[in-house]
Amino acid sequence: MKNSSLFIVLQRMRKPFLVLIITYTIAIVGFLIIDGVDNNGNPYQLTIFDAFYFVTYTATTIGFGETPFDFTYAQRIWASMSIYITVLGWFYAIGTLVSLFQDKLFIREIKRTRFKRQVKGIKDKFIIILGYNQITCEIVNRAIEQGLRAVIIEKDEVKANEAILENFTPTVPVMVADAHSAWAIEHAGIKSKYCRGLVSLFEDDSLNLRIALTSKLLNPHVKLVVKSTTNNHSDNLKDLDVEIVANPFSIISSEISMALAAPNLLKLEKWIYRMEDLNASLPLFPKGKYIICGYGRMGQHIYDKLKYYDIEAEFVEIDKGKGTNFANDKFMHITYGNADDKDLLQEVGIEEAVAIISATNNDTTNLSVLATAKKLNPKIMTIARENEMDDFSIFKSAKIDHIFMPSRILINKTTNALINPLSDKFIRLMCKKDDRWASTLVKNLSSKINEFPLLKEISINKKNTPMIYDAIEKKEEITLRLFTRSLYNRDKENNIIPLLLHRNDEYILLPSLDEKVEKNDSILFACDENAQSDIEYICQNIYEFHYALTGKEKSTIFKKD
Repeated sequence: MKNSSLFIVLQRMRKPFLVLIITYTIAIVGFLIIDGVDNNGNPYQLTIFDAFYFVTYTATTIGFGETPFDFTYAQRIWASMSIYITVLGWFYAIGTLVSLFQDKLFIREIKRTRFKRQVKGIKDKFIIILGYNQITCEIVNRAIEQGLRAVIIEKDEVKANEAILENFTPTVPVMVADAHSAWAIEHAGIKSKYCRGLVSLFEDDSLNLRIALTSKLLNPHVKLVVKSTTNNHSDNLKDLDVEIVANPFSIISSEISMALAAPNLLKLEKWIYRMEDLNASLPLFPKGKYIICGYGRMGQHIYDKLKYYDIEAEFVEIDKGKGTNFANDKFMHITYGNADDKDLLQEVGIEEAVAIISATNNDTTNLSVLATAKKLNPKIMTIARENEMDDFSIFKSAKIDHIFMPSRILINKTTNALINPLSDKFIRLMCKKDDRWASTLVKNLSSKINEFPLLKEISINKKNTPMIYDAIEKKEEITLRLFTRSLYNRDKENNIIPLLLHRNDEYILLPSLDEKVEKNDSILFACDENAQSDIEYICQNIYEFHYALTGKEKSTIFKKD
C-alpha cells in the first residue's frame, strides 16, 4: 500500500482536503448563524443544504445568484469574505494536485499499475524478458512472429522508453524496475499459467544467478533461459534446475570443435538456426598451429577444444595479469604484447600458422589484428569475434573467413529453446553423433526436401490434434507415415523427414515412419511449405484427417429436426 498510487494521492492531498473542509465549514456555519429575510420581509434562517449549495458554487466562482431569497447586507458581507477564504483553499488544493501529477514517484506508480493491469490482461502464452537491448529486442520480435507475447522489465528508464517506442504488435508491457527484484518479477506474471519462460541475459553472472534463484522460488516450474560465461556459474545454474544455460563462448568453442571433427554437424546447426542452407560450403577448419589473440573467456574455451584435439595453440595477450593461473599447463604458450604488432606476430610464428583467432571484446582491435595477420600470411584462415550487432557489418566487408557473434548466438539459442524446444533438444542430441551420421542426414534432407527445409513441431494432445488424439484413444493405429500423406493425392507422400520424437522422458532421433504415435508425443519434422500446410490440416481438420487416414472423403451429415 505504501508505494501505491492511491496512497500517494491520499498522502499528498491530505492537507489540501483538510483546508477545503475547514474553509467550507467556516463559510457554511457563518450563513447558518446570520439571519436573512424572505420576500415578505419575515426573518429567515438558511438551511444547511441552502448554505452548502450557495458556498459550493460561489467558492468555485460560478455565481448563480443569491438563493433562496435576496441576502441582507450582513449575509453579503459574509459571502464576500467566504469567497476569498474558499477560493484560496481551492487554489492551494489545485496547485498541490498539479504538482502531484508532475511528481516522478506518482507517475512511476501510475505506470506500474497500468503495467500490472496489462499483464493480467494477457490471455496468451508469453515470456518475461529482463533487460532491454539489441539482443532482447530481436528475441521479442522472433517471439511475436511465432505467436508468443512478451513482457519486459528494464531498470533504465531511457531504455524502457525505447522499448515502448518500438511499438511492438501486439503491445509489449514494459516496467521500469530492478530485474532482480522479486516483486517486479512476480508482477511481470511469473506465476501466471500463461507464462512460458523467463530470459535473463545480463553480462553479470552473479546477477543472472540471483535472478534464477528468485525466479525458481517464485515458480519452480517456469522455464528459465539464463546466460553464463564461466563453467562455475553454469554448474551453479544447473544445480538450481535451470533448463537452458546459454554460454555463448562455450557454444562458439563447440562450433569450432564441430568444424574440426564433424563439419556436417555444424552445417546442420546453422541450418536449424536459419543462418545458412544445406548447400553452403562445409565450414572446414585446418589442423595445424592456431594463434589466439585475447586470453579471455572465449579464448580459454577455444583453447580447451584445440587442446582436446592435440592442436598447437599460441596465445597473444596485452594484459600481463592474465594467464598466470595456468602457469602449470605445459602445453599453453602466452606471449604478452599488442596483437596487431607485426614483429610480435612474426615472433609467435604467424608465417607457419594455419589460423588466427581474434577473440577480444573490441571490434576495432579484432579487425586490425586480422588485417595485419593477412598481410604477413595471405593464406592464413581468419576467425573473428564480432561484438556489436549493427545492421551493416564491416566484418562481412573485411573478407574474414569465419565470424562468431556472441549476441547472435544468444538470440538463436534463446529463441530456439523457448519457441522451438524440440529443435534445441535435437541440436544437443545430434552433437553426440559423428560426421558420417550428419553427412547422411544432410544428403537426405537436400535430396528429399530441398536445400532449406522448414521445421515443424507438433504435440499430440486434445487441444492441438483433437482427431488424432481421439483416434488413439479408440485404439486405432496411427503412425508417423500419416503426416506424410498428400492431401491432393493420398497415394503420394509429401517431402517430410521426422527428426525427433519425444515420448515421456525418451527422445528418439530420426524415428521411422512406421513408428506408432501415442498420446502426448511431441514430434519434430523437416518439410517443405506444402507438407507443412498439410500437416496443419491433418492435425486440425476432421475431414482432411479422415482423408489422410482412410483415403476416403468424409461426408457431412445433417440431422433433420
